[in-house]
Amino acid sequence: MTAGPNDLRIDYVEFNVSDIDASKTFYGKAFGWRFTDYGPQYCEFDDGRLKGGFSTLEPPRPGGPLVILYADDLEASLAAVKSAGGAILRPITSFPGGRRFHFADTDGYELAVWTKA
Repeated sequence: MTAGPNDLRIDYVEFNVSDIDASKTFYGKAFGWRFTDYGPQYCEFDDGRLKGGFSTLEPPRPGGPLVILYADDLEASLAAVKSAGGAILRPITSFPGGRRFHFADTDGYELAVWTKA
């Protein structure tokens, strides 16, 4: 299997926010981002090059947004993270449009890896 052009690259950045409308107002006004709502607790943003999301499913996380990588083969990426010494924080779970897992790197930074459904 040939790897796709986005395999193992940063693909998405997710911000846990307290108020999606306030975040949309701020980033829209400050940077001209565009938005797509996916229900009352999630909104995707598009800065023209990279997409990400605003979520109220968890409280804001001091220390920054959740960086999300894309993988063509999610199970192989999970195995590679474990082999490299990462800790799996959330096992593979499904969401509308795909599946993902969360892990901590060797310094404790939380990241996620996703793949399309």
